[in-house]
Amino acid sequence: MDGERKAQKVDVGILGGSGFYEIDGINNVEEISLDTPLGKPSDVYVLGELEGRRIAFLNRHGQGHRILPSEINYRANIYGFKMLGVERVISVNSVGSLKEGIEPQDILFADQFFDKTTRKDSFFGEGLAAHIGFAQPVCPDLSDALFQAGKELGLKVHKGGTYICIDGPAFSTRAESNIYRSWGCHVIGMTSVTEAKLCREAEICYATMNLVSDYDSWHEEEEPVSIEMILESVRRNIHNTKAIIKKAVSSLSVERRAQCACGVAMENIIVTNLELIPVETKEKLGLIIDKYLKS
Repeated sequence: MDGERKAQKVDVGILGGSGFYEIDGINNVEEISLDTPLGKPSDVYVLGELEGRRIAFLNRHGQGHRILPSEINYRANIYGFKMLGVERVISVNSVGSLKEGIEPQDILFADQFFDKTTRKDSFFGEGLAAHIGFAQPVCPDLSDALFQAGKELGLKVHKGGTYICIDGPAFSTRAESNIYRSWGCHVIGMTSVTEAKLCREAEICYATMNLVSDYDSWHEEEEPVSIEMILESVRRNIHNTKAIIKKAVSSLSVERRAQCACGVAMENIIVTNLELIPVETKEKLGLIIDKYLKS
């Protein structure tokens, strides 16, 4: 990425599937391929201008949906957004409902996670120990902007709820699904929590927009989740998803609020003696940690 590209700061990143960047009113669309110190992102970043804001879309599963949730290079995806100057990321996810009152075609903006994954979910390690706060895992300002946009559009949206994240690729057994319900979880998916953790470490605001496609496997009067259900739900909900994104982007302030803690999430969390952090790690994570190494 050359100096001219670096100067063109992107305001909002969007993680989703193919087709989400085809929003009415988007201009100056271009594709950028990035190499990060953590490897290649899932796909090219599709940049454009929407409602006067620069945005970047990334298809987390790659072109043709060829990357499993457990195979995604989440670290490269989020680091690529950081390279573009992104300060806010909107994640669009297909999920199963674990509550009777959250129906297929509804949209839920989760504000909590239960992580059952085993994948790499941190930039830290390799001689650098640091521990982010994650009690409030999504940005309340960004999530509220999305919820309000959906509400004003007259859509059936839900504010708050717990997203349980599993590795997949298999869907839940009925026993697992019922246990997740007993734990108080609201929806189930395979991607969002890992993105949320990495965005917090990168000091990027993160919110997740969850498109409900099914009742997972617990509902005895409904068909258990299948790929056909998910793809049909995305097809039916993509118009609403684009409308929410467009409306929410237009409502966002140019700068994050001073009270937003996402932008200072790295303050005072590095435990390692700064002089002992390996040079290779410092270079690899420069965009994330440099300002704290100089203080």
